[in-house]
Formats: sequence, structure tokens, C-alpha cells
Amino acid sequence: MPNKEMLLIPGPTPVVDEIYEALSRETMSHTDMRFAGLFSEALSLTKKMFNTDGEVFVIAGSGTLSMEMALINTVAPGEKILIVSHGYFGDRFIGVANSLGIEAEALVSEWGRQVSPQAIDEKLQEGGFKAVTITHVDTSTGVMSNLEELVPIVKKHGALFILDGVCASAGLEEDMGKEYGNPDYKIDVVLSASQKAIGVPPGLAIVAFGLKALAERKKFSKVGSYYADINNWIHIMNEPQRYFATHPINMIYAYHQAMKIIEAEGFRERYTRHTALGKAIRSALRSYGMSILAKEEVAAPTLSCILYPSGLEDSKFRAALADKGLIVAGALGPLAGKGFRLGHMGNTSNHTFIQALRVIGETLEEQTGKVDINKAIEIFKSVFEEYNRT
Repeated sequence: MPNKEMLLIPGPTPVVDEIYEALSRETMSHTDMRFAGLFSEALSLTKKMFNTDGEVFVIAGSGTLSMEMALINTVAPGEKILIVSHGYFGDRFIGVANSLGIEAEALVSEWGRQVSPQAIDEKLQEGGFKAVTITHVDTSTGVMSNLEELVPIVKKHGALFILDGVCASAGLEEDMGKEYGNPDYKIDVVLSASQKAIGVPPGLAIVAFGLKALAERKKFSKVGSYYADINNWIHIMNEPQRYFATHPINMIYAYHQAMKIIEAEGFRERYTRHTALGKAIRSALRSYGMSILAKEEVAAPTLSCILYPSGLEDSKFRAALADKGLIVAGALGPLAGKGFRLGHMGNTSNHTFIQALRVIGETLEEQTGKVDINKAIEIFKSVFEEYNRT
């Protein structure tokens, strides 16, 4: 089932044939031991990717469900969290927390910038914060958080570190076993979803809990959800043939295949490829007179928010790209109409982005004037090869 369009939005990402083929397999019973074995392997690969000695949960749902699961199982109503937001999806934690009766305070950056580590440290010195939520890559801005800086700051204040990896997992390292300068300074929760750098269609919520996060759930007599309560799922994840709620069988087939693809590529190699791809596509687009919202030192390997040169009309430009088979996403919030968002993650190939650069260049020529398409493509190839070697 070849992809007929270049779907280069910040998710869903293009789905490769092997995953489509897995998705289309005959549906088994959700308690079939053959299915249980396949699901168990997928869960083991997920634990390997996150390098966690805790538990991972893969259930029917979206990234929003993952956000709820991460909070409701670690923070009780009335307790306080700090939300570090680098854009629209960081802000979304405010609504999730409020709906769960959790007291939320937020540090919000200017779009395209990071919240400073000093501001986070100063805020946490006020005390009383049970957890801190940080979006690894915000899908609205393309800003990436620096875990090397932030994990030690959060952990020295005794708070749980909850990482939103929806637009990062399988494209950036999210190592829950890593010690950030101290044996106790580790990521406690990573929440994610299937449709971005993992490369599966939308439909799976993915959450990894470290031992400290699991211990917090044990302190609660109950939580304010039935479906999102990890106590109802933990035995199922360990023995998938058991029943709590019906598994999304075919989605698990697809996820299992995706995790095998990720492991075969190699986690480190996959992260390096994404970094190289992000740098290459941004460098090439700059040669077209476009600019990037996030400065290069904070720009994400998985997506970029691209700002238009003068003279381009957003809806007309993106419609023309779509007519040529290239689908990109509009900018959000205060940037709506001023640019577009380009996903460069998952199982996409270099050839796809060379073709995308050609389509973008041709459309720019039609709407604004001559650009050097061959130069942009050569820049892309040169930068990608340089960074993929390092």
C-alpha cells in the first residue's frame, strides 16, 4: 500500500508498507496466546527503547490519554505541579491538570524559545511541587527541551520528572535509566503516542513509568479514572492474554512491526538520523529565503516551524503544495498564517525530502519568483551526510 502523498505534517507520519501489511493481518482474539506473545515482544522492545526498569503501558487511545495517565497515577487531587511550556502542547497540561483537580502553575516561554533553567530553578525553590511536566518537543513550535539541564534541576528539588515525548519518542533519546549527574536524577515518566516518530497510524497511547512513579501510584487508595488507572492495566501488560479491556489487535500488530523496525535500525543510529535530517532540511529551506522559528541550538530533530518570506499567502501556498501531493501543517497560535510546520521524523526517506524540497521550490517560483532548487537539494545532501557521519 504505497503512500500516494508526502504527508510531512508533525504527525501522523507516513506509514511504510511493512507496517501497513502488519495492520491488515487477520484479527485474532485479544486473549489468543499467539497475540499475547507478539504483544509481549512489542512491550519488551518499548522497555528497551526507554531503558526503564519500571513498566510500560500501550493501550487504545491518543497522546492526550497518555497525558492523563501520567498525571492521574502520580499526582493526587489538590497536589501541585509545575508545567514548563514551550508552546501549545505544553500549555495543554494546564487543562489536563485542572480537570483532574490538580493545582497547576506554569512557566510559559515566548514561542520559539525555551523557558530558562534559572526560571525553573527559582520557581521550584518555592517548594511544594509534586511533579514537573516538560514537553520534549513541542509540536507547535519545534522547540526541544534540554534534558541535560532540566532533569538535575527538577530532581534536586525532589519533584517527579514527567516528560511528554509524543513528538520525540523514537526520534530522540529518552533514557529513563540514565543518571543525570546523580544516581537519583532520572526521568520518572515518559508519555507518548504511536503516530509520530514511531511511525504507526494514530490510535495508541504509550506511557512508561519508572520505579519512583510506580511507587506514587501505590500510595493512592484510588484514582479518578477507571480506564486510565495503571493498576487495572499492569497485570495485563505482564500477561497480555488476560482481560481488562479489549486490545486494539491490529494496531498492536502495526506497533510490534514498528518497534522491530526501530530496533533493527538501532536506537542510537535512529536518533542520529533524525538529528541530521532536521539540520539538513532547515539549512536547505533557509536557502529559499525562509526562516526557522526556533534557533538551531534548540530546534528539534523531529519537526520544524518554518516562517514565510514576504509575499507568500499561507492558504494559497499550502493549497498549491497539496495539489502537488505535499501535505504540510499550518502554524498555530500567534503564528497562524505566518508559516507552516514540517514533520521530518519516523520512517521517512531522504528521497522524500529531496522531492519535498523540489515541490516547495517550484511552488515558490510560481508564487514569488526564481529560487535555486538544485542548490537547496545540494545543501540538504551535504548537511545530512556531514551530520550523519558524526
